[in-house]
Amino acid sequence: RGDGVPSIGDGPKIEPTTSDARCARATSAAPTMVEYEARGITVRDVAPAVFIEAYALHLKNSDRFEIPKWTDLVKTGVHKELGPTDDDWYFVRAASIARKVYLKPGVGVGALRKWYGGQYRRGARAKTFQRAAGGLIRSVLQQLEETKVVEKTASGGRRITRVGQQDLDRIAGQVARGGNEE
Repeated sequence: RGDGVPSIGDGPKIEPTTSDARCARATSAAPTMVEYEARGITVRDVAPAVFIEAYALHLKNSDRFEIPKWTDLVKTGVHKELGPTDDDWYFVRAASIARKVYLKPGVGVGALRKWYGGQYRRGARAKTFQRAAGGLIRSVLQQLEETKVVEKTASGGRRITRVGQQDLDRIAGQVARGGNEE
């Protein structure tokens, strides 16, 4: 252009200054999974369904966790029409309860009954909420106490023990790495 105003393509090439180079390095060095593994993978870092499946398999393979005799006869709540059809449902429920206690320390049987409850369909009448079976949840918590995964708190709820937290975090790390090796 002949009017004295420089155009975009004219002029010297500008080299990045040191501050520009630092910004470029900072943006290119985005945190990767390798950096996060240094702090350890916890239960919070893993998808719930995948973790519960892996921990249920771990409970099933361990000889410390036993299934009560009545598990094939019960429903999980009044709002259910039939009992669970999966043979390993007790392990899955135990893994789910262990995960809940890990994420919410101090949770008790009543709160877990609310969590696992559901809508009770009463035919032509309106649906109403019903809590889950408390005896089932209580027996799972007692089994987890015997295996030293959870312990009672002073306020009456349950919390995860140090051994239980290490166990759950180890399973979560295996799931995050992509393997379910025991």
